[in-house]
Amino acid sequence: MRVLVVGGGINGLLTARELVLAGHEVVLVERGEVGQESSWAGGGIISPLYPWRYAPPVTALARWAQSAYPALSQALLAETGIDVELNTCGMLFLDAHDERDALAWAQQQSVPVERIAPADLYQRWPGVAADVKHALFMPHVANVRNPRLLKALNVALQQHTRYQVITQADVSHIEGDTSQARVKLADGRVLEADQVVVCAGAWSALLLAPIQSLPIAPVRGQMQLYKLSPGQLPCMIQRGAHYVIPRLDGHVLCGSTLEHVGFDKSTTEHAAQTLRQAALSIWPALAQAPLIQQWSGLRPGSANGIPFIGALSKQPRVWINAGQFRNGLVLAPASARLLADQLLGRTPVIDPAPYQSLG
Repeated sequence: MRVLVVGGGINGLLTARELVLAGHEVVLVERGEVGQESSWAGGGIISPLYPWRYAPPVTALARWAQSAYPALSQALLAETGIDVELNTCGMLFLDAHDERDALAWAQQQSVPVERIAPADLYQRWPGVAADVKHALFMPHVANVRNPRLLKALNVALQQHTRYQVITQADVSHIEGDTSQARVKLADGRVLEADQVVVCAGAWSALLLAPIQSLPIAPVRGQMQLYKLSPGQLPCMIQRGAHYVIPRLDGHVLCGSTLEHVGFDKSTTEHAAQTLRQAALSIWPALAQAPLIQQWSGLRPGSANGIPFIGALSKQPRVWINAGQFRNGLVLAPASARLLADQLLGRTPVIDPAPYQSLG
């Protein structure tokens, strides 16, 4: 079987990987360069932020994906020599207003969580802001260096003879009928296959608008990068709407904003000030760390963050894997596996029903 995958972010790459490893031919079409949009721009946390606040369909994907990431990172290291730096450093939540809900959710999901008293907080994390009143710690939460993950997936895929990638290729039209699927490019080329899978993130609804209306809209998020000594920030920390993420080499990411500004990827001074203040309210030592970079990405916003994963009801042979909102990388291994299971007629690893409101 020949499958066209439209979109070269984390979901497109992992969907392509699932299909190639199952023995099928895949052509991936990307409007820019592979792995350069929201998958690159995010922080790489392998958990929804405040995971207890999400609907069960998001939790189901997240739990499956979290269990899959260690094997994926090891496989990519063996295949490419690229270490994606999977770092299970844990996540500390400061002054969450719904701790009771968090503890109940953790018990239900069998997720390890610690309630940290103030005295213990400052003994274990002496660099945390001095005005914190209470905290929760989830030691199992990991992060991955997402640009390296994307690079490793790209390198691994290009080792397969059944895989082809076409970059700098704008898609102008997608269609399918009972016998074939087609993707027309803006330069006039027409690509034909047995199936098409749209993994175009925030652009998915635009591409599919002539076929089917989907409530996926771009939501801008801005991030900042700082540098501390390696190990100085020992874990990820969330406070309010913002978080800091340590990399193994001492780089620290701070994010993120939520801005409904269409397809505008510019950065703003207002966001710069907001993120700087947020970083200092979490880990004051960042006041001595210079700002290295600020950037933005466009998330594929969807209702309640529940993605669309399945066949379009109004077009034969056209599928979608998009709408993960803030959790594209978090859910990606599970999203790709679920899409591939359905397309290939395998028993799905997760019940597909919640992700198929595509009528």
